[in-house]
Amino acid sequence: MRLLNKLGLAGIACAMAMGLGTEDSSAQETLTISSWIPPHAVNTVIFPAWIAEVERVTEGRVTGKIEFGLAPPPGQIDLIEDGSADVAWIFHGYNPGRFVTTKLIEVPGLTGDAEAASVAHWRAYETHLSQAAEHDGVNVIALMTHGPGQVHMREPITSLADLDGLKIRIGGGVSADVGTALGVVGVQVPAPKVYETLSGGVADGVWMPMETNKSLRLFEVAPNTMIMPGGLYRGSFAIIMSDAALDRLSDEDRALVLSTTGEWLSQVAGKAWADADVAGFENAAEVGVNMGEFSAEDQAAFADIATTIRANVLEEVTATGVDAQAAMDLIVETMTSYGQ
Repeated sequence: MRLLNKLGLAGIACAMAMGLGTEDSSAQETLTISSWIPPHAVNTVIFPAWIAEVERVTEGRVTGKIEFGLAPPPGQIDLIEDGSADVAWIFHGYNPGRFVTTKLIEVPGLTGDAEAASVAHWRAYETHLSQAAEHDGVNVIALMTHGPGQVHMREPITSLADLDGLKIRIGGGVSADVGTALGVVGVQVPAPKVYETLSGGVADGVWMPMETNKSLRLFEVAPNTMIMPGGLYRGSFAIIMSDAALDRLSDEDRALVLSTTGEWLSQVAGKAWADADVAGFENAAEVGVNMGEFSAEDQAAFADIATTIRANVLEEVTATGVDAQAAMDLIVETMTSYGQ
């Protein structure tokens, strides 16, 4: 069900008008939601929408409040495991070695926006990927991806070959695999440090979705964007919740809160990312970003790279004991048919 159909424009506007969380004085429980990015395109939509839905189904007995700066991005899962926060969102690539199955949704060559990918990610997790138990110690309440990762540069480039040897900020996961294949020097910093990294010349460019052109103001420090249709990669995220938070709730409210999670919350989150990509493209046009697209020859060359990366990821995921091919088939089927 679409976000607007579920909550209505007035509900979302009300939630956003009250900030990144509403706190009803009559609520019995307030869930502390940790965010490692300050107020930003997606978390000004995802969490207020979820909080509003939690308040609706529990008749105000449960609400939520967002807190910023509780831990750096890689430490968000630790916050939830030790009960220092109730809910957080994590980027799987910031915890290398722990998450392997989540790379399936990140491979290049998939068709569809972040909403389709997020729903596909949840279905694959629920059916197959959860068997790997990579999120042991926390409860996965939604999965999402950002939109296709594109190339944003301080100085213009015209081809994939131009990337060879350049310093590129990459986020981990499949983006690191793509970086190796294209011969870039990977610069590993979390998203909140990207602007500073580019403005200081520590990196020549960054691979990120178009939404960051606006939300992270990349147009100021990387005003040259090259588009690879379908993107170089996607990024995988989870929204997680602690056992302690669920244990605080009554049996009735626990069931009601969990009814607002899963595929519904994954779809809400994915739509926020997809809408933010649209806003990023619009902003790029407004501020005069130098936009280009890789040639047909580069696209064909990258398709070959994507095929190899996909095969390697399938092998990695199979080694965890998960039926990787079945999960990939479900992802492709869901994304191909989504919205039809």
